Amino acid sequence: MAAFSPKVMMEKLDEALAEKNVITNYLDIVEKKTNVKKRYLVLGIAGFLGLWLASGYMAAFICNLVGFAYPAYKSVKAIESANKDDDTEWLMYWVVFATFSVVEFFSDLLLSWFPFYFLGKCVFLLWCMAPVSWNGSAMLYKKTIRPFILRNENKIDSVLDRVGAGAKELVDKAAKDGKEMAADVAADVVSTSLKKDE
Repeated sequence: MAAFSPKVMMEKLDEALAEKNVITNYLDIVEKKTNVKKRYLVLGIAGFLGLWLASGYMAAFICNLVGFAYPAYKSVKAIESANKDDDTEWLMYWVVFATFSVVEFFSDLLLSWFPFYFLGKCVFLLWCMAPVSWNGSAMLYKKTIRPFILRNENKIDSVLDRVGAGAKELVDKAAKDGKEMAADVAADVVSTSLKKDE
């Protein structure tokens, strides 16, 4: 991944816009009709979304869409590619995204009242998916999440084993109870039907 510079970022954007897909096909149509380059259309849309996120109207939805749509698309492409480095890159993103979502669940009621919260969240998510060596998901995963998991791996495995055993026991009990109920219902139906025949 390259270091950050506006020129490098514009080159990356131009490379992405040169790919053939549904989005770039629509951008080609708009570019031909308006004579505005795709690069500027995308930058304009990004600026518009930034202002929209700052205003707060449907900001949570837009922010979550940004944090999900592009990474989901890139994850599918990574799965389908022969290169496994991109798989690791997007797995790190999803681990950070999930961790952030859990933390946000508990803090959202307070944080969402701060002005520009969703704009900040969206910038954070964009940083986490940025195609640079210092992107947020790689940094947070390597410096925070991975060390925590490795330090507590045995405890986590123990809890997961107990939860798994408890869930299996619960499912087995539910299946047994279900079979007993089904047998009771069948016996009642047969008994009722025999009484009617008499």
